[in-house]
Amino acid sequence: MSASTSSATPPFAFDRARHDRAGLLRADDAWDGPQVRVLVLGGEHVATVDGPALRWLPREEAPEGTWIFLGELAGVPHAAVVVERVPQDLVPVSIRVLAPLLGADDLSLAVHAVGMARWLAATPFCPRCGGATEIRSAGHLRRCTVCGTDHFPRTDPAVIMLVTDDQDRALLGHQASWPEGRWSTLAGFVEPGETLEDAVRREVTEESGVVVGDVAYAGSQPWPFPASLMVGFFGRATATDIEVDGVEMAAAQWVTREELLAQGEAGTLLLPPSGVSISSWLIESWLGERIPSGWY
Repeated sequence: MSASTSSATPPFAFDRARHDRAGLLRADDAWDGPQVRVLVLGGEHVATVDGPALRWLPREEAPEGTWIFLGELAGVPHAAVVVERVPQDLVPVSIRVLAPLLGADDLSLAVHAVGMARWLAATPFCPRCGGATEIRSAGHLRRCTVCGTDHFPRTDPAVIMLVTDDQDRALLGHQASWPEGRWSTLAGFVEPGETLEDAVRREVTEESGVVVGDVAYAGSQPWPFPASLMVGFFGRATATDIEVDGVEMAAAQWVTREELLAQGEAGTLLLPPSGVSISSWLIESWLGERIPSGWY
């Protein structure tokens, strides 16, 4: 069985919430109702129906594991059960690969489930006293069994930006850890006491040497790999000389639309796949058409 999906194609995966998270219903037995639909997941892999659809099981067919109440979609309760590894007969597929193929409703539920599952797996002990924690509120809270502190899921804000210059060229970066030919927009985590706009300017200058002036908000995307919120911006360069840091960023370049299309079609410039990340959407917003070639 599959949850109902919207016919609208989102500009990138996880672009908006479609389900009611129903926080007031987060009792520890919220998934025990007869109508609940259950998604099985392990790591970032989810159960599917032999292709681009999530597999939703009735409660009685779900395996044992850690339970998370996701909320309601069209009045129907949905939950997830986290297992070490999704059984092969449930056709596990990485949500990153599946994302551009799913409808917006399934994506909304899936990103919630994967994000919560990763947080639960990462926080078995209390960061204050080191005591063991137990899961409460249908998977949305961990309470320390020693000091009693409640711990809630956290999200790390990160900025991701497409910077252009006065010639309307776009700045792309190549990280040192990436294979040859892979390029993308620049990105980085927000530091304490820093605005999002200042994080854009700092990260671009640190990684590429380019100086950014005006910064404009573009959109945001939850990215549960493991717990980020990608906040997208367009930035305008005031100084265009490139000097990469040589540590995180191995190379950077300015490209025109014509150069990007030519190199993409030749396979020498590989960009984030269209429809998956906000990075590709930022590039395509500037480019005016779909990216010619992706990482996979």
